[in-house]
Amino acid sequence: MEGENGYVRRVADALLELQLEAAGVVLIEGAKWCGKTTTAIQQARSVVFMDEPKRKEEYMRLAQTDIDVLLAGNAPRLIDEWQKAPQIWDACRYIVDRRGKDGQFILTGSAEPADQSKLEHTGTGRVGWVRMRPMSLYESGESNGSVSLGELFEGRFKSAEAHELNLRDLCYLVCRGGWPKAIGKSERAALRQAFNYVDAVAKREIIEVDAVHRSETNTRRLLRSYARHQATQASNGTIVADLKANEGDILNDATVASYLNALRKIFVIEDMEAWNPNLRSKAAIRTTDTRYFVDPSIATASLGLGPSDLMKDLNTLGLFFETLAVRDLRVYADAIDGSLFHYRDNNGLECDSVLHLRNGHYGLIEIKLGGETLIEEGAANLKLLAKKIDTGKMPEPSFKMVLVGTGQYAYRREDGVMVVPIGCLKY
Repeated sequence: MEGENGYVRRVADALLELQLEAAGVVLIEGAKWCGKTTTAIQQARSVVFMDEPKRKEEYMRLAQTDIDVLLAGNAPRLIDEWQKAPQIWDACRYIVDRRGKDGQFILTGSAEPADQSKLEHTGTGRVGWVRMRPMSLYESGESNGSVSLGELFEGRFKSAEAHELNLRDLCYLVCRGGWPKAIGKSERAALRQAFNYVDAVAKREIIEVDAVHRSETNTRRLLRSYARHQATQASNGTIVADLKANEGDILNDATVASYLNALRKIFVIEDMEAWNPNLRSKAAIRTTDTRYFVDPSIATASLGLGPSDLMKDLNTLGLFFETLAVRDLRVYADAIDGSLFHYRDNNGLECDSVLHLRNGHYGLIEIKLGGETLIEEGAANLKLLAKKIDTGKMPEPSFKMVLVGTGQYAYRREDGVMVVPIGCLKY
């Protein structure tokens, strides 16, 4: 929903409001350009931009010599890109203790501090975290929100019409991504945002995160390889082999691990952990993380692909649509106190996403482009997994859903599995 000043309200707004009530310091983390600062400004009463060109040297001196002056101002005081002066962390914690009040500071950062040794306090009891990602389809207006995940956990569902997306629409949304600057622009300008983002990562961000020189060429090679392995459980060794086979020069395991760690620190990649339910069978659960970028457009831009390319390769579109769906599910999960996991076992059974709430309830979600064959395949997987779960030790799934890219209606099948187009999903 757009406010009076043109600001498009985000899921993170409510999370930030809650954390300001609950904690003295709120840290908003996430990739650059995803909207952290803009969201924080809506609730801040004073602001310091640590990277403001005319004043950043002055701010850095104050951080070293008189940090109380830097942090003085109406609360909540926003310190943008706080990680440039990591000592801000402990200073904020100390001021919060001294004032004895919550909602004093908002810290925003697009990277973890390069020098973690300057953080003496964990923040326990004083700091609340908010994770921001690029915009979900509900936030950007491409989902009408007629199906609520929160209501599904309460047992409420009714058939609904979706904001219908055809295959070309889906290809565009995958390539455009959820970057706030892209919303509302012409298609050509909107698609350029993701390419600009990848350029920034390869040329500057991956070096600035920890002052380690990393090759732009190797960064781009690694991003291309990671893009090819979206929604898979490829190991670092697999990525090394992929680079060796396709790119000539060899990047070894240690180098690849260093690059991937840097990309995590700047929130470019966000892999998904495995879910470990209580099972009736003795099937071994595969615990390797599933590879995902924080936004599907990073994958398409890394490979130089556009919507017309994806229209010609539906298998690749399916993998990148899964990355988009996971992005949206993570945004919605945060809003309802949930986390997202995947399930795979040694018998080949898998479930793309398990949305698990803090109260122990969970929903099983398979992600498919659409079409009866793929929907049937997804429903079969969900029912098989549900039968394997030991409901004597944990509850039955609150719902079983096939989340599809295309489709006009959300409906419940006779077997109880729901088919929900992404164009009608919200938190």
